[in-house]
Amino acid sequence: MKKQSIIFGGGCFWCTEAIFSMLKGVISVEPGYAGGATKNPTYEDICNGNTGHAEVIKIEYDSAQIPLETLLTVFFASHDPTTKNRQGNDVGEQYRSIILYSTEAQKGICENFIKELNDSSQMGAPITTEVKMLETFYPAEDYHKNYYEQNKNQAYCQVVINPKLKKVQEKFAELLK
Repeated sequence: MKKQSIIFGGGCFWCTEAIFSMLKGVISVEPGYAGGATKNPTYEDICNGNTGHAEVIKIEYDSAQIPLETLLTVFFASHDPTTKNRQGNDVGEQYRSIILYSTEAQKGICENFIKELNDSSQMGAPITTEVKMLETFYPAEDYHKNYYEQNKNQAYCQVVINPKLKKVQEKFAELLK
């Protein structure tokens, strides 16, 4: 096993946690906050939008089973990386598209992947995903962990998360656990 980790922010971390938890080779997914300057932020701090942090997930994965490029494919297919500080009705820097890497190799893979996406479509909007070195990851409060699994019948899960999961399940069936 070649265990690695990467941080993705693609809007609400309840959605991204549910998506990446379904994938073979993903060992764990933890929601949290990163990318900003405020030390030890809370969910309430993040919701106020003045911490500089984004809602993110820390993905631990076996790169022998699922390479970073595959994770990036799912990441970019499961959110809109062309809208700055917004995902659907969620607006603010805490919902921005962001990748926080921990090695120069990851940085290179992410930057090349984004360049290829931008080069592949002259008609589409450019990718606004921020790519930067991870400084600190702050785990989210316990009630955010496995949120979808524990709240499947909640309206937000039914209306927002379920359609995203269905899309990923249809498009990436071969990657599912």
